[in-house]
Amino acid sequence: MRSVAGFLLLLGGACAQPYDMLLKGGHVIDPKNSRNGVMDVAVAGGKIARVAADIPASEARQVVHVAGLYVTPGLVDIHVHVYANTGLPGVLTGDASVAPDAFSFRSGVTTMVDAGTAGWRNFPDFRKKIIERVKTRVLAFLNIVGGGMGPNNEHDPADMDAEAAAKMAQAHRDVIVGFKTAHYKGEGWPSVDGAVQAGRLTGLPVMVDFGYLNHERNLNALFLDKLRPGDIYTHCYAGHRQEVVDGKLNPAMVAGRKRGILFDVGHGGGSFYWNIAVPAFEAKFYPDSISTDLHTGSMNAGMKDMTNVMSKILNLGVPLAEVIRMSTWNPAREIRREQFGHLSEGAEADITVLRLEKGEFGFLDSAGARRRGTQRLVAELTIRKGEVMWDLNGLAATDWTKFRYRPRPQ
Repeated sequence: MRSVAGFLLLLGGACAQPYDMLLKGGHVIDPKNSRNGVMDVAVAGGKIARVAADIPASEARQVVHVAGLYVTPGLVDIHVHVYANTGLPGVLTGDASVAPDAFSFRSGVTTMVDAGTAGWRNFPDFRKKIIERVKTRVLAFLNIVGGGMGPNNEHDPADMDAEAAAKMAQAHRDVIVGFKTAHYKGEGWPSVDGAVQAGRLTGLPVMVDFGYLNHERNLNALFLDKLRPGDIYTHCYAGHRQEVVDGKLNPAMVAGRKRGILFDVGHGGGSFYWNIAVPAFEAKFYPDSISTDLHTGSMNAGMKDMTNVMSKILNLGVPLAEVIRMSTWNPAREIRREQFGHLSEGAEADITVLRLEKGEFGFLDSAGARRRGTQRLVAELTIRKGEVMWDLNGLAATDWTKFRYRPRPQ
């Protein structure tokens, strides 16, 4: 009897379904692992369990058929503004920010990095009100200005404290990934110098929205004298800082890249223009990472969302696999969070399923100018920690004729 019971126990284990979900038949693009072809992706316990060809459907409790679609790591947007719900009008530390979960998943994004909306003085409030309460993974660059992008002056060097910023970053090392300087239009380099000093104190990178040029402040000095290899220059196709001069790429951009500076799109409401991007791409100056600079002023304008910005880069001639790299593995490495941005076995199951549409489309820049394109990416399905968070066409849903409806309360 004992041998029969043991045999039945083993048989039961053999017949068990080890996977919670199986994405079947999609074209997997996983740059970290050099995957680019039709494969299945199995999920168990909120983790990537297996990526391989022809995983039997019988081994999963739920099978999602994604043939003809692209399966990628969850998209990583490293330039957003999501310090919302503070009640402050007209500023990014308030009404101009966007609630993360209201915007992330529908555009295929599973990780957002707030780009300096909060500073070393108000970051604990940002963490309590937003980071700890949302399902999107939210990380942050800490503003070198104590009040961040609030109603007080971002241009006051007296509120730029490298030691205070470093101390705050050390206390929140699990979610703070670096430091941000933005919008400064005064004399000298106090914002950049302060952010880089905080970066040296903590070993973290700096993201720079360079602000304004003057006789002293220019790209050569920024890239060759101020920033370190691994620091990030965002808004790289803005044109406000002479990234392109007389229709030609500024040699300072090439020199910066050779030195190890990283270049991020940071589209935003006023930082991506076709007359800058087109000559830069013609010179093969592609971004290291694609990001949105999401806020209420960009989401309803030319930027729209992450997949729209990715589509622009795709239509500028970058191969799809590289667009995915710029939106997943590259940004994860830039912020030194190499535990995500890929589909390795054992990684958290953050997955995006994209549809590549072919046709005639129009894409707007920050001035409202249109450029035609023939390809457009659309987020069909977004999975965070193995849970479906966005399902545009019900790919992971049960047909209503087979669905078991619960009795409605009277």
